[in-house]
Amino acid sequence: MIPVILSGGSGSRLWPLSRKQYPKQFLALTGEHTLFQQTLERLIFDGMEAPVVVSNQEHRFIVQEQLDALQLNTQAILLEPFGRNTAPAVAIAAMKLIAEGRDELLLILPADHVIEDQRAFQRALALATNAAEKGEMVLFGVPANRPETGYGYIKSGDERGLPDGVIRVERFIEKPDEARAKQFVEEGGYYWNSGMFLFRASRFLEELKKHDTDIYDTCLLALERSQHDGNVVSIDAATFECCPDNSIDYAVMEKTRRACVVPLAAGWNDVGSWSSIWEVHEKDADGNVTMGDVVVHDSHNCLVHGNGKLVSVVGLEDIVVVETKDAMMIAHKDRVQDVKKVVNQLDAAGRSETQNHCQVYRPWGSYDSVDMGGRFQVKHITVKPGARLSLQMHHHRAEHWIVVSGTAQVTCDDNTFLLTENQSTYIPIASVHRLANPGKIPLEIIEVQSGSYLGEDDIERLEDVYGRTTENVEPLRAVAR
Repeated sequence: MIPVILSGGSGSRLWPLSRKQYPKQFLALTGEHTLFQQTLERLIFDGMEAPVVVSNQEHRFIVQEQLDALQLNTQAILLEPFGRNTAPAVAIAAMKLIAEGRDELLLILPADHVIEDQRAFQRALALATNAAEKGEMVLFGVPANRPETGYGYIKSGDERGLPDGVIRVERFIEKPDEARAKQFVEEGGYYWNSGMFLFRASRFLEELKKHDTDIYDTCLLALERSQHDGNVVSIDAATFECCPDNSIDYAVMEKTRRACVVPLAAGWNDVGSWSSIWEVHEKDADGNVTMGDVVVHDSHNCLVHGNGKLVSVVGLEDIVVVETKDAMMIAHKDRVQDVKKVVNQLDAAGRSETQNHCQVYRPWGSYDSVDMGGRFQVKHITVKPGARLSLQMHHHRAEHWIVVSGTAQVTCDDNTFLLTENQSTYIPIASVHRLANPGKIPLEIIEVQSGSYLGEDDIERLEDVYGRTTENVEPLRAVAR
């Protein structure tokens, strides 16, 4: 059995903690490890092979870093130039394995779900395996024990002709209103659609080709035209752009006669909103969940997330407060699904706060925007041991570098030299330069930029060990703060 981990979402309903360049699956929202890492750890048991990870091209180095932190390998990392939903993602994963002569069972898992009961998960997986080995396409359904309007539903049908514990799907139901959701719970026999599946690779491709030939043909061509770098596959953008945007449910599961459901009562949560985060965390005597430097007085059933500043709340009930360095979000717990609408408004206004945090992660380390004005910007830069930035130049800004800790190897035009703690240097406009860390500990520097334009797209990369180009640098939409 090979897990296929789908890690391409943006998690906009968990803004401002989740950003497009660093979405929720890579955040430690429910424990010490990130949701992506928890998904991987859940799969470490006999019979489970190394996973295939499907992710966005922009998240390549985050994926690899979080894999390395757990010392885990993969069958492959498939990098999408942009999202086209779950059906194309799984199709390309299945096609790659079939091309290699592999036709194992594929366990399809989103990277951002919480499952609290590992033994119950494995028991459900054993039941699903019996059905999938007989050619069935299994969906894991969570018993609908409350009227939830944020999930799709499955109506269970006949059990005849299927292995024990497996039920034929009678029909799929879109997210209902509250009245219908209550009706489903009262009637029984309804399950939430978890978005987790088990089927053989060849079975999925057979059904996809039958029910959605456009996705099948486009994915086959996109894989043929993709670039391979070891186990990393960069999917061809020009071909993939033509692929229909569709989910496994719509493209296959709602059309096939092979769809069946295995009940999954394992403490599942898709952590899709701030109310979900409140649900999965331990609460105080007043039902409050607090994270960070938080003081709560006379408040009940609130979630308060601090991220640096002291956050205090007084006299609130059912309120969510999330503070980050550059943004704050306050919402009633019943309205947190609408956070996505705020993100859409910010995107339409060209605001940078939906794209990146003040701290931005790069394959060589990270930088944190400390301050910004009309013609200056201050950054705190951290470079990992042995790492180096691209050889580059800027047309509109000069830079001053001050070493806080560690050793910096600096290239500026024809000169290469070392700087140690409390030493500094100046990089003039249009100078060809590079920063590297030859040491064994992280290098930390303060960078002061000054000039007429300070956008991140004012980078001309001349040489880069990470395979990046000037063309894939996003413009920085400077916002006064």
